[in-house]
Amino acid sequence: MTANREGMHTNLIDGPEDDCSSPEVRYSVFQNPDKSRKLFCQDPFKVATACLTAFCLVLLMILVVTSVHSGKTRSSDQDSQSSAAESHMQKNCANVSSLTEELQAVKKEKSELEKERTQLKNRITELDWKHFNGSCYYVSEYRRSWSDSQAYCKRQGGHLAIILTAEEQTFIWNLLPRGYWNAYWFGISDEKIEEDWYWVDGTKLVGGFWEDGEPNNHINEDCGYMIKTNVLSRVATKSWYDAPCYMSLPWICEKLVSS
Repeated sequence: MTANREGMHTNLIDGPEDDCSSPEVRYSVFQNPDKSRKLFCQDPFKVATACLTAFCLVLLMILVVTSVHSGKTRSSDQDSQSSAAESHMQKNCANVSSLTEELQAVKKEKSELEKERTQLKNRITELDWKHFNGSCYYVSEYRRSWSDSQAYCKRQGGHLAIILTAEEQTFIWNLLPRGYWNAYWFGISDEKIEEDWYWVDGTKLVGGFWEDGEPNNHINEDCGYMIKTNVLSRVATKSWYDAPCYMSLPWICEKLVSS
């Protein structure tokens, strides 16, 4: 019995030793754990790579979605800005149109006022014209040269006064205000030929109402004027003088009543 136990013990001991001594057994026992450890070491990298790949894909999808959304937002903003700009432009155009109409209205009103002003001035001027023996006479309050005075009278339908009689001379002289030396152009000159005096209508002077010693052509004095001073002894029929035509003096216009 003891022997049997020993045999069984021996077999139990020997069996495992024989199995362990076999190359196949050692390979199967030691080789499989290495293979499993290798796979275990490799799997974390694969998992990490897969995770990173998945993460990159998710990021890419997020970027695409964000880009599309941003594009839509920008497009919407641009459309909104374009619409606002168009609306602003329409308002500006409407304002410009309104201002243009107002400007035209103001110009029209200004033109009408200028016409009324001209008419009033003409009426006032007409009131200033004094009638005598078929002619009307106007005594200016402004100053111009002899030729400019004649041009003004022509625009009024007349000319510088042509004085042919003592009665006409006295009538005009009485229209003049007294002063220190109130001088007024009338329509006579000797610009063409010295000492040959002609009226503005081309007729030659006969006689005249010159002051004693006049005309004297003192300093190239080629145009005629008359004076009325504060000296009461002076008379209408001795009131003509000659002076340089460029001097600036008031003037006396004449035109026919029919004009």
